[in-house]
Amino acid sequence: MNKDQSKIIREQAPRSATREHSVPLYLTSSFIFDSAEQGRAIFAEEEEGMVYSRYANPNTSEFINKVCTLENAEAGLAFSSGMAAVFASFAAFIENGDHIISSRAIFGSTHQLFTQLFPKWGVTTSYVDAVNPDEWEKAIQPNTKIIFLESPSNPGLELVDLEWLGRFKEKYPEIILSIDNCFATPYLQKPLDYGFDLSIHSATKYMDGQGRVLGGVVVGKEELIKKMMFFIRHTGPAMSPFNAWIISKSLDTLALRMDRHCSNALALAEALENHPEIEDVKYPFLPSHPQYALAKKQMKAGGGIVTFEVKGGKERAFRFLDELNMILYTSNLGDSRSIATHPATTTHAKLTEEERNHLGIKPGSVRLSVGLEDKEDIIGDILQALEKTK
Repeated sequence: MNKDQSKIIREQAPRSATREHSVPLYLTSSFIFDSAEQGRAIFAEEEEGMVYSRYANPNTSEFINKVCTLENAEAGLAFSSGMAAVFASFAAFIENGDHIISSRAIFGSTHQLFTQLFPKWGVTTSYVDAVNPDEWEKAIQPNTKIIFLESPSNPGLELVDLEWLGRFKEKYPEIILSIDNCFATPYLQKPLDYGFDLSIHSATKYMDGQGRVLGGVVVGKEELIKKMMFFIRHTGPAMSPFNAWIISKSLDTLALRMDRHCSNALALAEALENHPEIEDVKYPFLPSHPQYALAKKQMKAGGGIVTFEVKGGKERAFRFLDELNMILYTSNLGDSRSIATHPATTTHAKLTEEERNHLGIKPGSVRLSVGLEDKEDIIGDILQALEKTK
């Protein structure tokens, strides 16, 4: 277990006068000042103190502190959703005329930011094949503001060499190096240790881990987080105290859950790799994964996502998904329960067919978020659905 787990289990908001053992919910919109002078000093940032739950709240602060501990980050901010966190990590910094470099393999909604929303602000984006170091260098422009990537990517589980990219970024200190670390979680991978500036998570996924609430978080260098704070103070994408309380409690078991997610996922990937009804299986800790050595180098384990292609294309994939008994069909992931998704018609439906093919998203591709059930039950449900749809 990660040594930081003890720290985050003990991390909590200061106890109130009632001396509670478990941190209470702070369902308040604002906070009282002891005097007019204290109010002035806090607003002038001469004295620390909470003002308004849109800015900070004991529950959100506790959650942020836990993630900072896990990520070895200087500071962080909590958001109402993962996409709010992704959006703010760009919108707080970009200006008209700026340029973004991104790995091509990214989540569909992030792709829409780059291709539909940011161009309205005069911001351009260049995509690169993440596994090719030469492309990162060629993509640099004088106006490049941010380098962004996912690793492992959604849903193709493509990896980027974090150590190499951290060294590459040293040549361009003015450029922000940012990663969506959602699939790996801070338990499996710590990008900031490699020189990244910001690490982003949809806390809705593994951090909550039970499909209950929405949330997002960005952690990293304090100077960048301060700039983001100005943005969120005046745009309002705040995480609710209730959601922060839920997710903060869930982080206490993150290591235990991720160990089970990963062991179950590896067992499933191994069971499917040579199955006659499966075209291809992607999982970072399978020796057949083209970046297996890199995965072993920079990840503690392979994660909880297995992506595979069933023979027979979209029609067979749909029939397969409909025949699943225990495994649920939804677009979420990171739940305690196993979840199946058809990326081509859901999470990545807005991409063109050419773009999906380039990312390895085929009509028969299925993304499986492997849950905490008994591994034999998970594997058995997959195998029976494959058998029924032959």
